Amino acid sequence: MPFWAERLREERYAYTDEELRPYFALPRVLDGLFDTAKRLFGVTVRAANGEVPVWDPSVQFFRVADESGKDIAAFYLDPYSRPATKRGGAWMNGALDRKRQPDGSLRLPVAYLVCNATPPVGNKPALLTFREVETLFHEFGHGLQHMLTRVDYPEAAGINNVEWDAVELPSQFMENWCFHEETLSRLARHVDSGEPLPKHLQDKIRAGRIFRAASMSLRQVYFATLDLELHHRYQPGGDGQAGFLEVQKRVAKENTVLPPLPEDRFLCSFTHIFAGGYAAGYYSYKWAEVLSADAFSAFEEAGLSDAQALSRTGRRFRDTVLALGGSRHPLEVFQEFRGRAPSTQPLLKQTGLLETQELESTAPMM
Repeated sequence: MPFWAERLREERYAYTDEELRPYFALPRVLDGLFDTAKRLFGVTVRAANGEVPVWDPSVQFFRVADESGKDIAAFYLDPYSRPATKRGGAWMNGALDRKRQPDGSLRLPVAYLVCNATPPVGNKPALLTFREVETLFHEFGHGLQHMLTRVDYPEAAGINNVEWDAVELPSQFMENWCFHEETLSRLARHVDSGEPLPKHLQDKIRAGRIFRAASMSLRQVYFATLDLELHHRYQPGGDGQAGFLEVQKRVAKENTVLPPLPEDRFLCSFTHIFAGGYAAGYYSYKWAEVLSADAFSAFEEAGLSDAQALSRTGRRFRDTVLALGGSRHPLEVFQEFRGRAPSTQPLLKQTGLLETQELESTAPMM
């Protein structure tokens, strides 16, 4: 299936990473990212290289200021791959948590944002793939929750004490802006000519986002349901209990279009739910998509071309999701931002599985 799915994707949305790279020079992408943060959340990011020690010459340092110009946070950006000394992937870690000191002073939060983008070659700046742009926005979303917290107790400041269900909300929310026409036009300019990314390529990027969306949704529901079934009900060796492979087949039949092949041993490599920290929590991948799509839909409803409406909605997102951290239950925080409980409809709409229509409120989902 993956093989033929990739052939179909190539036929329908044919573009290559190399075709897009010249339009995503890291300095311009950062300018676009920081401009988005300012428009939405009222914060200004400025380079502060040389003010602190760094562990590699490529590491950059930035300070974050509020509307008054007062510094409220800072972060390191380690953008490039270094296979000999640095593991792969991308992540955000806290260097310092926000904390009220015994003398009443405030220790400002500092974050590490680490990526593995392709380093620059020659005299040109680093040129990113579109996926690397998404990753940068994603990790910056985590960083915003760490840096814009208003909780003075480290145990609940920023991402600390945020339930697994909601920890990916800010990061996945920020990814949505990579597909926003105005934002994409700001950050995607040819490194040599300065020409914007052609509309036909923008359209392909957006269309590719929903390619096989239904199949991928079923896949995640299948994995999540199987995870819960094994951790909640399955008893190895119990009298009358079906073997784990029979459990897998039953769950697959209820949640997939094509059942696994007889020789399928996927469970033997499903490390997420045994050694990867997602035991009985794999559902949080899909749930985070629900929350982030619903949060982004608040901006769509306000009007993506209305700067003032975006600013008002962005401040509300900052004052709730980004500010409250783990000090309150995430469902309460989300409801304070959105004015209602989460709905699955914005995600279905975003992925092309629901015709555009007025979104309906739903009952709270626990």
